[in-house]
Amino acid sequence: MESTETPIKVTIPVTGMTCAACQARIQRVLQATPGVNTANVNLMTNEATITFNPERISPQDLVSTIEDTGYGAELPSVKTQSFEAQTEQELQQQREYQQLLLKSLISLFLGAVAMILSMPLMSGHDHANPDPLARWMMTHIDHPLKELFPALYQTNPTVLQWTLLVITLFTMIWAGSHFYTRAWKALLKKTADMNTLVAVGTGAAFLYSTVITLGVLGEVYFEAVVFIIALVLLGNAMETRAKGQTSSALRKLASLQPKTVRVIRDGKESEIAIGDLQLNDIFLVRPGERVPADGIVVEGTGAVDESMLTGESLPVEKKTEDRLIGGTQNTNGAFHVRVSATAGNSILAQIMQLMREAQGTQAPIQRLADRISAIFVPVVMGIALVTFLVWYFIADAPLANALTAAVSVLIIACPCAMGLAVPTAVMVATGRGAEAGILFKGGDAIERLSSVRTFLFDKTGTITIGQPVVTDVVALQPWTPTELIRLAGSLEQLSEHPLATAIVSYAKEQQVRLSPALDFQAITGKGAQATIEGKQVLIGNTRLPQLEEQAELLATDGKTPMSLTIDGQPAGIIAVADVIKTDAPEVIRQLIQHHFDVVMLTGDRKSTAEAIARHAGISRVIAEVLPAEKLSAIRQYQATGNKVAMVGDGVNDAPALAQADVGIAMSSGSDIATEASDITLMNHDLSTVAKAVQLSHKTMQAMKQNLFWAFIYNVIGIPVAAGVLYPSYGILLSPVIASAAMALSSVTVVMNSLRLRTLRLI
Repeated sequence: MESTETPIKVTIPVTGMTCAACQARIQRVLQATPGVNTANVNLMTNEATITFNPERISPQDLVSTIEDTGYGAELPSVKTQSFEAQTEQELQQQREYQQLLLKSLISLFLGAVAMILSMPLMSGHDHANPDPLARWMMTHIDHPLKELFPALYQTNPTVLQWTLLVITLFTMIWAGSHFYTRAWKALLKKTADMNTLVAVGTGAAFLYSTVITLGVLGEVYFEAVVFIIALVLLGNAMETRAKGQTSSALRKLASLQPKTVRVIRDGKESEIAIGDLQLNDIFLVRPGERVPADGIVVEGTGAVDESMLTGESLPVEKKTEDRLIGGTQNTNGAFHVRVSATAGNSILAQIMQLMREAQGTQAPIQRLADRISAIFVPVVMGIALVTFLVWYFIADAPLANALTAAVSVLIIACPCAMGLAVPTAVMVATGRGAEAGILFKGGDAIERLSSVRTFLFDKTGTITIGQPVVTDVVALQPWTPTELIRLAGSLEQLSEHPLATAIVSYAKEQQVRLSPALDFQAITGKGAQATIEGKQVLIGNTRLPQLEEQAELLATDGKTPMSLTIDGQPAGIIAVADVIKTDAPEVIRQLIQHHFDVVMLTGDRKSTAEAIARHAGISRVIAEVLPAEKLSAIRQYQATGNKVAMVGDGVNDAPALAQADVGIAMSSGSDIATEASDITLMNHDLSTVAKAVQLSHKTMQAMKQNLFWAFIYNVIGIPVAAGVLYPSYGILLSPVIASAAMALSSVTVVMNSLRLRTLRLI
């Protein structure tokens, strides 16, 4: 019988990963595990995000599966919230950076000492050396060093060699032991990774130099071993620091959560930890403070800066019954707020969780790098072996030259850059998007949006503001527009109809004083009437011959004209409409200018939809369609090979959002985790759609650049290290230079991704 158990998703921290080969191996093993639906292993976040069937496998079994591959894993604490997880990750990253930096700096110092001690051993030899670093040292350093330290050149060479052996052995054990232990674990699991390359390369040079020290004639390469370890560690430190910068947006979000909150309990004000806040508690927010938790204003007015969460640059006015979002900044005024969600369930926590999940997913473009990474290290080791054999047996080169070439091949190869190429761009892009109010649900959403050519827009709440407002007031003599609004507003304040609400709101905006309405009566099919200031006022759909032409024009323009009669005499028309957003025409124009097809897809009346589309600059309208018909319209576009994005309000457009190649939900803020959408916009500003498109294209550009440089680096670097330039130019790459190049390649990829942080969105 087939299982009906709903799949569960778990994110497991993984330790010990150092390169794309590590990530690819763990992911491959997890995906082949019975009961696992999907598995994404992220080298950037050091996490495995797994969807599995709980009837077939448990989370603890997944941890054991990862451990069986030779890496560390543990289940995350159930109590750990997004804020705590982010803080812990940053602290761990900082500790790792400081540790790597300390080891690399001390190793560099020891490498410099080893280099100085090695100079007397090389002095006087025939140095038509193919190693450019060795030639440079003998040309520029040997003579000055002999002048400064003549005693060093008179020291017994055996003493120098044994001193170098001790320095090298200390460096290998203290600073580089993890390379060898991890390489050994990988060997036991019949696999290989970056640690294998470093361990084999430095190990071979060390063993060769040790044999020379024991009495065999030849040159030692101890200083190269120390420098390789130092430079690889320095590269790892720089990479760790740069990787930390990619999560700056998450760090900013975490910092928005105040640590304490002032609450009123039993009539007394006290300050408590944010974790002790309970539902329906009343807390205080003073001017300049951050809102500590989600809640509803019960007292007070002011303006709140929501830019970090929604991308809105201007503060939003708040009053009684309005909602406040935890983490936003109170710019002025003071509030008493009732808690509607505690820290773990707040909108800020949801956003952080969505971002962390998004950064744990892969973009499809990553698959190419994964396939190459899976075979990369064994192939490189094979190339190194062939390089040694060709140099030593075919080219009849000295053993030292053959060994140098093989070690350089092992050291210069860098699977790390390939593993970081895509996830670094995804991390920075999701962070940059969040700052602009755009929540991508993963790298796949970013990649799919970049290939979209057709945008289908819902009308209500997407192109339009989503609620009716008064647009026109036409008065007949002797009445004035202000008098009509006063009387209509006085009448409609007793009605709950959306059009009535629009008139009352408009009257209040115009600061018109409303009068009491007596004998209010709703007339089915006609409207409503009441006695106001002694006058019989009727508002509804009665046709007024004197204003029939104006009413027709207003209706053609997508507005709803309502006639007003006073004491049985025509008084005027008040038109109400759901107007388009102010930025809609410019956003539509930009999309069309960039050769996107733009279509309005709505269930509203055709005449109204066409009027709105005309104002917005949309020429193609599909109106009067039911939800099922919306799906059919989307499928028709997809059937032609089009990649389609559906933009809706995330409430009644869920089926259409799910059917589209990319679903973009314009969130009200409370439904940010809209399951049907791939991208959630935290504000109602339509320009955010254009920003999301721009960011997706720039991110894909960065991914392709990263992959290109990661691949081309290895395509060029490995042959150069193997010695292809030696026959023509007499150059054999130094292992020290190879280690420096390898270290810089990963950092280059991360730094290229970091450029997305400063991207200026339109």
